[in-house]
Amino acid sequence: MAIVKSKLLKQLSKNYPNFLKKDLEKFINIILTEIKISLSRGERVELRNFGVFYSKIQKARISRNPKNNEKVNTPEKKTIHFKMSKDLFKILNNEKK
Repeated sequence: MAIVKSKLLKQLSKNYPNFLKKDLEKFINIILTEIKISLSRGERVELRNFGVFYSKIQKARISRNPKNNEKVNTPEKKTIHFKMSKDLFKILNNEKK
């Protein structure tokens, strides 16, 4: 089951009933916006005990269209990578800390 922003918001409002739902939604949006802005500037985003998001530049290359085998020029672009923390790795693999 995937978690979407609405489910996350529902869970947060259940766990923290003192906060208004609109304030929690604003909080989530601020966090996600800051992550996007940092990645677009080429900075790393490190969330302790969770992982690191970072961007890499994928070099320009000549690729091919598989439909007609035609060569296509692919420009340089940024891609996002994620490296999980050791703690998250252990949780996913049911290992003890």
